[in-house]
Amino acid sequence: MAEAPSETFNWALVKSFVAVLDAGSLMGAARKLRAQQPTLSRHIAELEAQLGVPLFERTGRGVVPTVAALAIADAARQMEAGAGTLLRTLAQSAQATTGTVRITTSTVAASYLLPPVLAALQQAEPGIAIELVASDQLSNLLRREADIAVRMVRPAQESLLARKLGDIPIVACAHKSYLKRAGTPRVPTDLLQPHHRLIGFDKDTAIVRGFALMGVPITREHFALRTDDQLAYGRLIAAGAGIGFAADYNLRHWRGVEHILPGLAIPPLPCWLAVHREIRGSGLVRRVYDFLAEAIPRELQTAS
Repeated sequence: MAEAPSETFNWALVKSFVAVLDAGSLMGAARKLRAQQPTLSRHIAELEAQLGVPLFERTGRGVVPTVAALAIADAARQMEAGAGTLLRTLAQSAQATTGTVRITTSTVAASYLLPPVLAALQQAEPGIAIELVASDQLSNLLRREADIAVRMVRPAQESLLARKLGDIPIVACAHKSYLKRAGTPRVPTDLLQPHHRLIGFDKDTAIVRGFALMGVPITREHFALRTDDQLAYGRLIAAGAGIGFAADYNLRHWRGVEHILPGLAIPPLPCWLAVHREIRGSGLVRRVYDFLAEAIPRELQTAS
């Protein structure tokens, strides 16, 4: 069974067909398109073969459209016009300076790291509206639920472009009211003293694993307070409930919380900026991406 023309049709040949139809000759169409006459002749032959009908009769003065050519002329011109509209739309999208860009990041970064950055972005790009999605899920970009992601882990998907912006120091910290009650630990092993209250995660083992790498045998049971909610975790530290471990940029937002045990070598968190490879087609997303790529490292340096 022969394939239907729509399944194998080469739409690129329509431009050549309309040019020859309008010019009345292959030479005139070649001048209009700035193409070679043999190329246009080949395009017409390919189109005739695909449609299964002759489209032009060759004469000494040029070409004359057949009944079949005249029958498809209007549809071909509409197709050409549609292609022009499509190209103009893509060009406008690539050059756009107004519109909406959706950014996703963790709840903590959305609450403490990005607000000053986005405030500066609004001043620099008043025509760009930002939708901020606070989520710890890594699949937002793949499902196209967001345009840009700021993450503390490098995306592994090949369809995403990832750029490392820096490392985020993780520090031991406590409110000065807690330190006044329980004393300030001087060495890491002081954290294991029974009079100290540690704040840790519930099901997340990141802190336990981090201390294991440093040779400090902390287990889940050493944490008097446990939660996997990152915002609640930070509020417990800020309320003076005990000693916790947090990104250093948080401390300037928690009045009275102090960095302790500065010699404690906690592995930092990498900060990555991720975007779908199709960023090349959106000037709007590119503008926001470039702004974040410059502003976030500055914000991290200011916090340190």
